[in-house]
Amino acid sequence: MGDEHTPVLAAEALAGLALEADGYYVDATFGRGGHTALILQALGREGRVLAVDRDPQAIAAGAQRFADEVRLTLVHASFSDLGALVPLHAEGRACRGVLFDLGVSSPQLDDARRGFSFRADGPLDMRMDPTRGEPVSAWLARASVDEIREVIASFGEERFARRVARAIVEARRTAPLTRTGQLAQLVAQAVRTREPGKHPATRTFQALRMFINDELGSLERGLRGALATLSSGGRLVVITFHSLEDRAVKRFMQRESQPDPALAHLPVLPPRAAPQLKIVGRKTRPAEAELKRNPRARSALLRVAEKLA
Repeated sequence: MGDEHTPVLAAEALAGLALEADGYYVDATFGRGGHTALILQALGREGRVLAVDRDPQAIAAGAQRFADEVRLTLVHASFSDLGALVPLHAEGRACRGVLFDLGVSSPQLDDARRGFSFRADGPLDMRMDPTRGEPVSAWLARASVDEIREVIASFGEERFARRVARAIVEARRTAPLTRTGQLAQLVAQAVRTREPGKHPATRTFQALRMFINDELGSLERGLRGALATLSSGGRLVVITFHSLEDRAVKRFMQRESQPDPALAHLPVLPPRAAPQLKIVGRKTRPAEAELKRNPRARSALLRVAEKLA
């Protein structure tokens, strides 16, 4: 979740991509361009980067920062569409690597107008792409207690999900929930015990953000798209920040690095049933020095896999 100056696990991500000077690479989560800048530094004149972000503010900031960079193509889109985006922009070039950094960028968290933060009051929005979908306030205005409880329990792993859901439904009878401050205060009253150093609303806000942006569904589609577009020997590098994402990435890489179980018994595997990935190395955590520089990196995990022939 580093800001534009501190991309998390940067050296490890670049090593995982095994960059080639003239290669074509995809930064599926451009953010403020920290990883993209480092990839471009490592590439030669023939290298190219496609950078994707669903946040129009991120793309606008990137267009300014990289105004003179001819090797970069910036696209406002969701990484769930990678399967279509890469062939559209690669112009026949082999894709040698795809990087996902699933942290919410600091500019998003720190801008109260985006509604991600429980620390500053702002509109209760939470959309990564404010041009699409509905703000979380609209969903909370109509969802049932059970729907709200399910989202907070499954995406936030919040023990007091039922209490929080009831408090939300009770409060909206009096007045609509439209501000992050309102919701944070409500959750703080409903959550009985706090984890040390954590705001009581942390898990609820995380859950609602993941739900309203379909983050796990988008991740699954994005990983499938990356796998489909990588060339043989190309690398898939994913940085996650909490257990639900990491579990999804781990399962995807494990699943794709084994033969199709329905056909595994055959003496000769048809190509479509053969493993498509091999896992490279072990999961990596930030070093102590990085954690001192950037405490937001503490929950980061990096996994790498390589596309098989």
